[in-house]
Amino acid sequence: MDDQHERVPMDERVLVEEKVPVQPLVQVKRVPVEEMDSVEERDSAEESFPVEGNYDPSVMGRISEDGYESMSGSGNLDGGLEDEQETLVLERPIKKLKYHRHTPEQIYELETCFKECPHPDEKQRLELSRKLNLEPRQVKFWFQNRRTQMKNQLERHENIMLRQENDKLRVENVAIKEAVRNPICNHCGGVAILGTLTIEENQLRIENTQLREELSRICGLAEKFLGRPVTPLRSPLAQQRQSSNLEFEVSRNGFSGLSLGGNSLPMGPLTRPGMMAVEKPFNSSMFVELAVIAMDELLRLAQADCPIWMTSLDGGKETLNPVEYMRAFSPCIGLKPSGFVSEASRETSIVMINSLALVETLMDATRWAQMFPCVIAKASITDVLSSGIGRTRHGALQLMHAEFQVLSPLVPVRQVKFLRFCKQHGEGLWAVVDVSIDTDLDGASINSFVNCRRLPSGCVVQDISSGYSRVTWIEHSEYDESAVHYLYRSLLSSGLGFGALRWLATLQRQCENIAILLSSPITCEDHPVLPPTGRRSLLQLANRMRDNFCAGVCASTVRMWNKLHVASLGDDIKVMTRKSLDIPGEPPGVILCAATSVWMPVMHQQLFSFLRDERQRTKWDVLSNGGPMQEMIHIPKGQSSGNCVSILRPNATRNQSESGMLILQETWADASGGLIVYAPLDIVSLRAVMTGVDSSFVALLPSGFTIVPDGSSGSGYGGSNDWSGRLARGGCSSSSSKGSGSLLTVAFQILVNGLPMAKLNVESVETVNSLLSCTIDKIKSAISSAQLVG
Repeated sequence: MDDQHERVPMDERVLVEEKVPVQPLVQVKRVPVEEMDSVEERDSAEESFPVEGNYDPSVMGRISEDGYESMSGSGNLDGGLEDEQETLVLERPIKKLKYHRHTPEQIYELETCFKECPHPDEKQRLELSRKLNLEPRQVKFWFQNRRTQMKNQLERHENIMLRQENDKLRVENVAIKEAVRNPICNHCGGVAILGTLTIEENQLRIENTQLREELSRICGLAEKFLGRPVTPLRSPLAQQRQSSNLEFEVSRNGFSGLSLGGNSLPMGPLTRPGMMAVEKPFNSSMFVELAVIAMDELLRLAQADCPIWMTSLDGGKETLNPVEYMRAFSPCIGLKPSGFVSEASRETSIVMINSLALVETLMDATRWAQMFPCVIAKASITDVLSSGIGRTRHGALQLMHAEFQVLSPLVPVRQVKFLRFCKQHGEGLWAVVDVSIDTDLDGASINSFVNCRRLPSGCVVQDISSGYSRVTWIEHSEYDESAVHYLYRSLLSSGLGFGALRWLATLQRQCENIAILLSSPITCEDHPVLPPTGRRSLLQLANRMRDNFCAGVCASTVRMWNKLHVASLGDDIKVMTRKSLDIPGEPPGVILCAATSVWMPVMHQQLFSFLRDERQRTKWDVLSNGGPMQEMIHIPKGQSSGNCVSILRPNATRNQSESGMLILQETWADASGGLIVYAPLDIVSLRAVMTGVDSSFVALLPSGFTIVPDGSSGSGYGGSNDWSGRLARGGCSSSSSKGSGSLLTVAFQILVNGLPMAKLNVESVETVNSLLSCTIDKIKSAISSAQLVG
């Protein structure tokens, strides 16, 4: 009876014979079970072979966890499974492949290189293979396997997080179902009697669902924006999720490790200033994504060993490699406009300020403009998208507008509207990034034509010790070169005009100025000790004089200037007028400003020293009255004697009457150039200021000079990496710098008529033009006779 039934295996599965085609070129042989042990020993050395080995995949069977299985699945069915147990074994090639295991030293070197560069190019792989005595293909496949391993680890971590979130939702769902079965009245606490929902209640439920979805989307964006998990406001029924501490290393950024704990900070949606709590969240996802991309690009550009930067032949200046930059980054604000050129620079130096103070200065528009007075003509915050977390600037995002200037009438003012994003990356490690935008918060276009675009630029600040910090500054922009005079094109392209060197030199000089002004008291000739109130009032007057001078040279929107087009004057001379009526600190009437820039055949350090020397002033200044000048008061503003505020007495005599005239002067020099600003004042007003009286009532009209390198090779401070050391000594004592010359800007502001409504005549313009020409000719003659040329 048993022979009449089908034979069924013990596991109750029906075996169905399957015909598998056999390749004619494959030789097979039957091996008894007794000989399988020797075959397995022979094949054990070949179980793991490199992927790149030569084999035919069509003749291979299934690969299981134990080894190779037979190619055929029905070869043992005929004649019974227990009586005849034979296995089909493929013929292996005679040549055996050896399995290579890397040594611990090789694995350590490979892991170190992987942390620095997970995707090495062919040249790097070849160099690494020579160093480790490996084949290039072995190095290549090791990196591929390592990247796959890291990807799998990240996926496992994401799966764990999703599983925890799923468990939380399941618990919350059970709690909600329980609450629905047993509703409780919010007023009396008893059992609620459910009735039919009204239309208003149904609409509220729909809106509540929509708001939950919007909140989840905003929290996802905020998580990218802040770099840490962000959870929405939780329901009382929700169970608190266990937090897991995860350590995220930012070694790829070249900075210290950053630890982000699992305790997430609750954060609502990003809102515009003045929004009420009942209003819908403001849709700022576009700006958040742009800020996150810009921050990532800034950190990668700030890496010390970033291959995107190329060092000049003299070993000082760093320039951007455009090919590597385009390969590493995609344009975050669109393609470069036609006719625009790029400029990029990077500088690093030690600054006398801690990271928190510098971050607060950068995020406040007024303090930012005061810290960089000759670089920023005007700055304002138009919108605040996020003010930060926990009363700090971490995660602050704001929309700003600024006007950047080079003190010359031949360089147009750059008006830029940009996002500023601040983020803390560790203890004492901050980064602030700027990036231009072409639309406002309402989606409308900002300007149909711009002369400059600010690509991801900013600074990375790292505290070191004793209130000092290491600042890495990066400037990257695109601008319309056709609007720039040919004299200044080399200066801008070299990065000395708007580049990182100028920003960092100004920051270092201003921080040094603040530290010195808080030190010892100031002595002068007529007053044994200048009181602190008098010194503060005198410095405020000097700052106002400097700001008025800069506004007149560049014609920024700080003052309402009217440009004059005079046929008798050249294109290099800019003449402007404005009417002063009831403006504190200015004489009433019509004010005329004339400025021009010329090339001088002398280094800018030597030209600055010559112009600020009161003993040489009679050679070019008409206010000296042909006699020497005496310095009455000297208020230092830096370690160099050239950085100071001083009061000069023309045609110095000790018995000069009280109705005479004094000259208030401010001078400074750093690695980017120098400035000399002065204004004549009467003695009565100046003595009142030195006693501490408010200086805003003193009327003045400044004049002066700005000196910068001409931008040619070797004319700046790029001859050495230690330019900050030269800056600490004043920036004017370098004797090793070689260059062809400097650019001198001369500007005068004069009162041509005491009546604000009076008309300007041609004689006044000719007088100012003659004053400019005469001063420039005298300076050229003086430096030639003094043998400063060459």
